[in-house]
Amino acid sequence: MKTALLLLLFFSAAFVRAEGLTPSYLRCEYKVDPVTDERYPRLSWELTSSGNDQHQTAYQILAASSIAKLAAGRTDLWDSGRVPSAATFQVGYKGKPLASRQVCYWIVRSWDKNGVAGPWSKPASWEIGLLDKNEWKAQWIGLDMDHLGKGPKYHLPPAPYLRKEIRIKKGVKKARLYVTALGLYEFSINGKKTGDAHLTPGWTDYDKRVYYQVYDVTSDLKPGANALASQLSYGWYAGYLGYSLLVGNPVVRAFYGKVPVLKARLEVEYEDGKKEVTVTDQSWKVNQGALLESDLLNGETYDARLEHSGWQQPGFHDQSWKPAQVFPDKAGRKVEVYPGPPVKVTQMLAVKTILPRPGGSYIFDFAQNFAGIVRIQVRGEAGDTIRLRFGEKLHPDGRLMTENLRMARATDTYILKGDPKGETWEPKFTFHGFQYAEVSGLRNKPDHATLTGLVIGSDTPKTGTFETDNAMVNQLYSNIDWTQRANYIDIPTDCPQRDERIGWTGDAQVYVKSATFNRDAASFFTKWTVDLNDGQYENGAFPLYAPRPDLRKTDTFSPGWMEAGIICPYQIYRAYGDTTLIRKGWQNMVRFMDFLEKRSQGAYVFKENAFADIDPKGGYGDWLSFGKKTPPDMLASFYYYYCADLMKEMAAAIGQESDLKKFEKTAGEIRRAVLAHYSDGQGRFKCDSAAYGDGAGYVDGSLGFTGHTQTAYANAIYMNLLEGTARDRAGNNLVELLHQNNDKLGTGFLGAKPLLPALSATGHSDLAYRLFLSKAFPSWGFEVENGSTTIWERWDSYTKEDGFKYNAAMNSFSHYAFGAVCEWMFGNAAGIKATRAGFTEFDIQPEIAPDHPGRDGIRSLKASLRTMSGEIVSAWQKENGKLVMHVQVPVNTKARLFVPAADDTGILINGQQLSNAPGIHQVVREKDFVVVSVGSGNYTINIRR
Repeated sequence: MKTALLLLLFFSAAFVRAEGLTPSYLRCEYKVDPVTDERYPRLSWELTSSGNDQHQTAYQILAASSIAKLAAGRTDLWDSGRVPSAATFQVGYKGKPLASRQVCYWIVRSWDKNGVAGPWSKPASWEIGLLDKNEWKAQWIGLDMDHLGKGPKYHLPPAPYLRKEIRIKKGVKKARLYVTALGLYEFSINGKKTGDAHLTPGWTDYDKRVYYQVYDVTSDLKPGANALASQLSYGWYAGYLGYSLLVGNPVVRAFYGKVPVLKARLEVEYEDGKKEVTVTDQSWKVNQGALLESDLLNGETYDARLEHSGWQQPGFHDQSWKPAQVFPDKAGRKVEVYPGPPVKVTQMLAVKTILPRPGGSYIFDFAQNFAGIVRIQVRGEAGDTIRLRFGEKLHPDGRLMTENLRMARATDTYILKGDPKGETWEPKFTFHGFQYAEVSGLRNKPDHATLTGLVIGSDTPKTGTFETDNAMVNQLYSNIDWTQRANYIDIPTDCPQRDERIGWTGDAQVYVKSATFNRDAASFFTKWTVDLNDGQYENGAFPLYAPRPDLRKTDTFSPGWMEAGIICPYQIYRAYGDTTLIRKGWQNMVRFMDFLEKRSQGAYVFKENAFADIDPKGGYGDWLSFGKKTPPDMLASFYYYYCADLMKEMAAAIGQESDLKKFEKTAGEIRRAVLAHYSDGQGRFKCDSAAYGDGAGYVDGSLGFTGHTQTAYANAIYMNLLEGTARDRAGNNLVELLHQNNDKLGTGFLGAKPLLPALSATGHSDLAYRLFLSKAFPSWGFEVENGSTTIWERWDSYTKEDGFKYNAAMNSFSHYAFGAVCEWMFGNAAGIKATRAGFTEFDIQPEIAPDHPGRDGIRSLKASLRTMSGEIVSAWQKENGKLVMHVQVPVNTKARLFVPAADDTGILINGQQLSNAPGIHQVVREKDFVVVSVGSGNYTINIRR
């Protein structure tokens, strides 16, 4: 304790005395003090300064095997020396090779623009996991109870309980628990849950890899007897997945195996240097217990009367328990540290209203659609059965609406043991998507303490904010963020409520850029990109969803979906400057591009019926659009060009010169071929609609096909397929189509995201705002006006005329695809646009909302984004005939501020005339803007309009 105090005083004193750039928020592989199995992980830090226009000219990193050595300057692992560089992220460790279990402590300092060294940071650390699978020396153990599954519709066996007692001597110096499962696990030591994560170890292609977690359990052990205990559940490994039951798939559960199993290794190191290791093997005891049913889609049944009282504590009599069954490992299966953010309870929600229902049940309204579970507090007699059902909406007569759950039972059942003090319970291995919980079986009238909502999701830190003076827009942004939270649960699911919850690649690719504006999604996509690459087909196509269990024999790939394998790594690169994700997946991406080239038969365009061999024909296309369909083969051709263009940029980023030239040539060939086939030469898109016949087999094929659609022009503009006057004509065609549709959108999943950016890019920002602010059907505002707290799957998921007409088929009220308008909100309305990967250089070019007397508009807007370098702020406000902009530029970055003014005479920056304002690097005239180049700092700009 004395040493720790001295070290704290040392670092604090250094922190206070020094001047210059101050480093903070030290991270390794995007995480604070993580465990990793990256041998040379990437480090990052943020910088702050009391002055404007500051940047880093050099840095120094010190790394040591203990904080004491670090404080004493004995850097036995790494002293980078003074490195001339502006880099503060994606900085690779270049010290001594680190072994398994090695803890590395590090600090950093930076030199500012004047060459002045700033203070050392406070120490941070990372720890290396088990680098060799053979180091585990542990076995997969469990209890096969598959034969005990019961029920005419669902086969739900009880969940296994596992335990072992060990003895610990005095003087524990360090203890680490390495643990994983095929299925889901919750581990405890002496009755205390280990860690705070849920749904561990996560979903992977278990035949290829499984992830593990590492916990510091030093303080959980005590001298003498200690109880190690774990509950298992079937999870994604052995439980029900997706819509397999709905579509009558030959396999509906246990896609990877029937029995959930545990693998764990506890390492204890004593002060005297001795070590003890406990691993999972046949000496562990197993049994069934109170958790009678446990499934992600179908929920849990827990009979508290069957609890093994004290089973997680030492001294429990487990003589009647069975020896653990040992299960063989799969050759070639990798065991790796979980790379993503943990799934956790990220928020607790109180009940807002309680609605009594006929028959004695009650509906609890949380006033927010979310993904998670509920904690119940009840009192009653032994055997009283509490049933909880979940729904996103209520029918007009007040009934819980559950039809849209389809084959997902989504029901939790708790059977009381009759404790007179009351009982508290929450499920461990399931989650639901809901706003309403219906509770039946209560003996006493409930109150607001009876239920508590526990919001569950991947713990992606909040990085974005978006606020205006328009209540509808603010609610829309809240809806977008809540939908992202509800669907980023280990993987990017499509929906959290029904019998699906799978990682659809189409949804993921259209939304990924929006995701990075809201939350730190870097490590989340680091994890999921591995799933995506693991699911790649032998022919090079990326799958419809990842991980890729065979939920339906016809599920293969689809244009607009499979391109996630290119688009997602690209957007992570753009947002975080991450080239590692590109390097690791480069061969996968090249294989995919080879697949497309082969598929086009060297023509560099996909003509009508090019994808007629997949199911549905042509793929899913512009899913859930209105009116005549955009030909899916046309969209496939557009995406082919877009991917080649992105590959060109990524090849440059990783120094692949030959591939850069290759994809540059490929992109040019595709552009020429696509425009020759699908354009009339006058800026109008066309197709051979007769080639599709009556459209049988195509999604909404009976509506007919045309190339002249909102979606076609929006994508062509967004993807930079068009140049010069052709781009302008496409913008005019898009506007014409919107006017013909009474200024209403008709786009589906592939057309909604690029629609507003395409309008803005071609000089039609006013119309983009009109669509954005509309409350008429179909629109984002229509959902808000109808009480939504999340984004809907369909524009018409609910209408006053038809109600919930799609419920029994496909009707999610928490589906983020249409929330991709968030990209336009940050990139156009707020005008935050990266001009270099990682936002080290960026533009602030907000599109000011037009004034529309008599209609709700926007008169003030403020958005912020925490980048790898720090927080960017872009705000604007109309006041008294003037426009006021406020911009925050992080240390070590550069920005161009686009000020909407005829000239610089009416511009004040921080109260001074532009010509006299300090810290201005350059002022140029560009179209309708005065462009001011600045370094870091805060800038308030007054513009006389």
